[in-house]
Amino acid sequence: DFREVTTFTVDPVDAKDFDDAISYRELENGNLEVGVHIADVTHYVKPNTALEKEAYNRATSVYLVDRTIPMLPERLSNGLCSLRPNEDKLTFACVFEMDRQGNVKKHWIGRTIIHSDSRFSYEDAQENIDNQSGDFFQELTLLNTLAKKIRQRRFDHGAVNFETVEVKFKLDETGKPLGLFVKERKDIHKLIEEFMLLANKYVAEFIFNKNKGKDTFIYRTHDSPDMERLETFSGFAKRFGHQMEIDNEQKISAALNKLMEEIQGKPEQNVLEQLAIRSMAKAKYTTEPKGHFGLAFAHYSHFTSPIRRYPDMMVHRLLEHYLDNGKSPDAESWEQKCVHSSEREKRAADSERASIKYKQVEFMSLAEVKDYEGIVSGLTEWGVFVEISETKCEGMIRVQDMDDDYYDFDQKNMRLIGSRTKKMITLGDKVMVRVVNTDIDRRTIDLEFADNDEKKTRRRAIR
Repeated sequence: DFREVTTFTVDPVDAKDFDDAISYRELENGNLEVGVHIADVTHYVKPNTALEKEAYNRATSVYLVDRTIPMLPERLSNGLCSLRPNEDKLTFACVFEMDRQGNVKKHWIGRTIIHSDSRFSYEDAQENIDNQSGDFFQELTLLNTLAKKIRQRRFDHGAVNFETVEVKFKLDETGKPLGLFVKERKDIHKLIEEFMLLANKYVAEFIFNKNKGKDTFIYRTHDSPDMERLETFSGFAKRFGHQMEIDNEQKISAALNKLMEEIQGKPEQNVLEQLAIRSMAKAKYTTEPKGHFGLAFAHYSHFTSPIRRYPDMMVHRLLEHYLDNGKSPDAESWEQKCVHSSEREKRAADSERASIKYKQVEFMSLAEVKDYEGIVSGLTEWGVFVEISETKCEGMIRVQDMDDDYYDFDQKNMRLIGSRTKKMITLGDKVMVRVVNTDIDRRTIDLEFADNDEKKTRRRAIR
């Protein structure tokens, strides 16, 4: 019973499904107790019910720009299961006893009941840390100090620091995009992420260590990158002026982290981050107890989001089964569920990307006609892809419309070369462009180089 222990949730300002809470108290021995409490969804969603079958079929909630398609009915996801403030809630928890350096001295996994004292948005919690005032600012500050130490140790052990650019939209009541901005990741986002990662890791290790990995469980695994794809990516990075040493396979994480630090805040950041992610293996759900390359964890699971992910519900069920001293079930049927969940996850991610692209095209169709600064993000024999720096929208200039010269595509060096002028357009070039056409149905933005008009005017004057 954690109802008397200081507990709060931190989520996006528009979130309604709060599936994780953090409890905090100082112990008499001078150590700190940090509890990661997760909504106990499987207490309500029972096997072989209509709720269960539909949750399995969907396998994940889908977060589109203008709507959420939840995995569970909203009366569960936003109501009964959601860890709303000032209500008693049933949870499954991983509770850590730590020293002041963030070293875990003991941990305990089991069911808890909580009473959240406060529902923070990320912005409010960050403000309390920054201003050193407001509700629970001391607890938040101490947790932030711990999280930074845990995070640093994770990177020291070989975790890859991917800080992807996330585009957010300001919409009117009809869903029309009025504005577009890049979401900034602050300390509070990293704080919550770090404690969720810790809980996921300890749950996976707890089950693995129980019987040397022979017990059936749901792991989240991530293979080491394919060296050939990494070499291709390294070549891309070099064209943007960044050297990346990948000769030593043991130091790939360090090389990736160095690159990610170098590109922070630079125009090419989004392009290179997306390319880096594409060059990595894809994470998946499986009953095989393999490791997670990106996080540098020997074992990892998804335990912290059962309101929106079916694999987390599977983890909760198996965890309860083993805590009650149950025998290991047959792995095959659970593996089939893992494959299904991984497929559904990919479908959701594709839909979310398409939704963002759709709104970006819609936004650019309504944006003022002006010249935009961009960066060449891709090249093919038929077109130059440019990411507009201000909006992170990608459009294409067709080679057939570039009438100042005839351009040959040099695939090896990823560049276009003008046959008469020898002008080169290379990956990473900074360019000025303007929008000439948008097609929302096809989710495409047609661009032209901004100096096209000057050239046309000059040619007309010469004639």
